[in-house]
Amino acid sequence: MPTDAKKASHEVNTPERSFANEQEILELPNSWKYKRLSLFGFKFPWYASPPTQLFIVSFVCFMCPGMFNALNGMGGGGQMDATANNHANTALYSTFSVVGFFAGTFTNKLGIRTALSFGGIGYSVYVASFLCYNHTKNLGFTTFAGALLGVCAGLLWCAQGAIMMSYPPEDSKGRYISWFWMIFNMGAVIGSLIPLGQNIHTQSAAPVSDGTYVGFLVLTLIGAALAWTLVDAKDVVRHDGSKIIVMKHPSWKSEIMGLCEVFVTDPYIIALFPMFLASNWFYAYHFTEINAAYFNVRTRALNGVVYYTMQIVGAYIFGFALDYKGIRRTMRAKIAWASLFAIIMIVWGCGYKFQQTYDRAWSANEANRKKDWSDDGFGGPFVLYMFYGFTDAAWQTCVYWFMGSLTNNGRKLANFAGFYKGIQSAGSAITWALDDHKISFMTMFATNWGLLAGSLLIALPVIIWKVEDTVSVEKDVEFTDDTVSEVQAKAIVIPTGGESVTEKVV
Repeated sequence: MPTDAKKASHEVNTPERSFANEQEILELPNSWKYKRLSLFGFKFPWYASPPTQLFIVSFVCFMCPGMFNALNGMGGGGQMDATANNHANTALYSTFSVVGFFAGTFTNKLGIRTALSFGGIGYSVYVASFLCYNHTKNLGFTTFAGALLGVCAGLLWCAQGAIMMSYPPEDSKGRYISWFWMIFNMGAVIGSLIPLGQNIHTQSAAPVSDGTYVGFLVLTLIGAALAWTLVDAKDVVRHDGSKIIVMKHPSWKSEIMGLCEVFVTDPYIIALFPMFLASNWFYAYHFTEINAAYFNVRTRALNGVVYYTMQIVGAYIFGFALDYKGIRRTMRAKIAWASLFAIIMIVWGCGYKFQQTYDRAWSANEANRKKDWSDDGFGGPFVLYMFYGFTDAAWQTCVYWFMGSLTNNGRKLANFAGFYKGIQSAGSAITWALDDHKISFMTMFATNWGLLAGSLLIALPVIIWKVEDTVSVEKDVEFTDDTVSEVQAKAIVIPTGGESVTEKVV
């Protein structure tokens, strides 16, 4: 058989069967993309499988956005004066908000590999601009690099979101999201360890060294190149034999019409827009108005390590809990919403007490010594900053899972991911601009807490009425017109202990 994966009828299809045994009942195409390697008795998934493709895209983000997060997590992009970082990030998220909103159209037309690789190059230019700024103070270059990165990142994150939400089977989406978020944030952890190691013995205030920027630059270039090792979505075969719903010959017209069609077929997605807006709103506050404003350089680096480590922990806990088989998906969605609301109220409630201890005037006064990890009273703010990272991962994981539970259609999910990143970036552009205009820290805190809690309330009707236990293939294909591809769904009867079940192979 040339392209469609089939199941042998003599096998029993049970949920407990291991992934390793799944391949034995599949008749895969005779290509290197579907060969499995064994090492120390463990069989790895074939190359054109969702786990392998997710692993690759995770490492692209590990090396590109991961290094960006490490740099920004230090506050000020590693500079003592946050002006260049604020200008660059305002430009970045301004262009990101526009490109990101329409990125699904571009990604569906250009393809996953092109979108990811082009996106990675933008991160390299961004890091290079700060290396240049260390010597020339060229504010124009950093601002341009930020604007360029906004264009590139819009495509990268749209492609990433489409892979993460459309490639896995329905019962594994939470785990796939958590695996991605854990690998991606490991990049920021390692990136934060670099300046920590360089500054561990000094409490003086100084920008990060050229070596830090060079290290980040090399890793982002490797990440951009790694994107070309992905396979086309049409070649990906899941372990149950199904394929990805994609357009056969997408045109610019069909993709723009598809973008508009989402608002007709799925108008409820608008109720999730406030959650999208809130999802990056807090980064300017976390990185610049807490980490850079309150702590010295080596402590900022340590905080970056624990912040992203707790993101890994949060992604693991929420990702696997969202796939828990003992509870129906509709109920899991409601529990996830309630858990998010409780975490937001507890963590940001503690943050309110902390924010009362300092303000922008204290931070701007050079006579006030920034806090070090050796100072008395460091423990409370340190733990709070850890849980800000945990909350971030919980929020992002749940938002992606909510979107992924609404459809399995790769084309539609690319548009959802584009909406998510576009609106998210608009929020970031606003907050970096507000910080550049020296808005009070308490006002910024209040906007964060209010937006997070309020957006959850607005999204609640979607969580209650639109998340289903499963989404049928027929419902997903309805969105994609007659030119849809690779959707030659055929019914396959599989004996399961005397019963018959009909499964669609897409």
